[in-house]
Amino acid sequence: MSRTADLVVAGMGALGGAVALAAARRGLSVVALDPHLPPHTLGSSHGGTRIIREAYFEDPLYVPLVQRAWRQWEELGERRGEMLLRATGGVMIGPPDGVLVSGALLSARTHGLPHERLQAAAARARFPALRLADGEVAVWEPRAGVLFPEACVAAQLADAREAGAALEPGVALLGWQADGAGVRVRTARGEIAAGALVLACGAWLPQLLPAVRDLLQVERVVQAWWAPDDAAAYDPARFPIWIWEFAPGPNPGETRFVYGFPRFEGRIKAARHHAGTIASPDTVAREVSEAERAALHADLAPRLTGLRAGPVRACVCLYTNTPDGHFLLDTLPEAPRVFVASACSGHGFKFAPALGEAIAAWAATDAHPAALARFRWRAGVQPA
Repeated sequence: MSRTADLVVAGMGALGGAVALAAARRGLSVVALDPHLPPHTLGSSHGGTRIIREAYFEDPLYVPLVQRAWRQWEELGERRGEMLLRATGGVMIGPPDGVLVSGALLSARTHGLPHERLQAAAARARFPALRLADGEVAVWEPRAGVLFPEACVAAQLADAREAGAALEPGVALLGWQADGAGVRVRTARGEIAAGALVLACGAWLPQLLPAVRDLLQVERVVQAWWAPDDAAAYDPARFPIWIWEFAPGPNPGETRFVYGFPRFEGRIKAARHHAGTIASPDTVAREVSEAERAALHADLAPRLTGLRAGPVRACVCLYTNTPDGHFLLDTLPEAPRVFVASACSGHGFKFAPALGEAIAAWAATDAHPAALARFRWRAGVQPA
């Protein structure tokens, strides 16, 4: 069977769903594929909660994107009649001269964001569940909160379908070939003659795109949930999302982070950021060992009150990382109507609507979005 479409999107997680939705709302004919049944737990768009924050320690350039995405998540929730985003505020904790605190302050000051710098005693008084050491400080920002990823993905896909996108869960992308001004896409249901193809395959991208196989690393990350002794102390009405820079990394200039959430459904969630092992999505160990649970508990228990018992649940999430930790969002040099919409290096979920909007504009106009210029192929991230 041969079909035509303006755009084929491979992958229906957070970013693929956002591209399909934005393109369909633009009036493009869209076919979206996924070999699995999203929202699912096999990739990067799951886990019950995701952080959204404005005072972005990684780089001030992300702030306008996350501000745009915040509005889009709220608008999507209003259209679907669901709460997809809950504002809780956020605190970034660590040494005063550390990567996290200094980076958050740089973004806040660069963009004039509301924030406070709190000494340890002030932070402990405001958030009694957080046990800051006397030498640590916190940056409080009111514009931070929680996204509910499974609900977000489902809402995007439902909106995309209503806007006219053809969604095909359970259908795999088998290959593609540049074809004149477009792309010939092979799927398990036959060929599609498309104007453009977006690869939003996350952890499966290195398998599908040999040119970047040696550049992108898939990382296995453990998320875990605790049932704290004092559940009220972690109520989202009074307890924020948080990120904690807690130890030096294995190489100069690297750091270790742990991050977490308020209580939802009686449990709080936390995870280490960029401390996992290299993996493949099809062979990764999905079970979390007792040793892994114990190691994560050892990081959490001294920093949060009421965690006498270890995690009551744990699961695996996948990051797809570039060498410098920034995103990779660009067309293939040898196939300019194929857009690589990955990797997002473990911090991309929150941006999905804004990135999807920009990529859909590329599909419609063939002009690379100025908002994504920083994420093009660059030194250390180049296809073969």
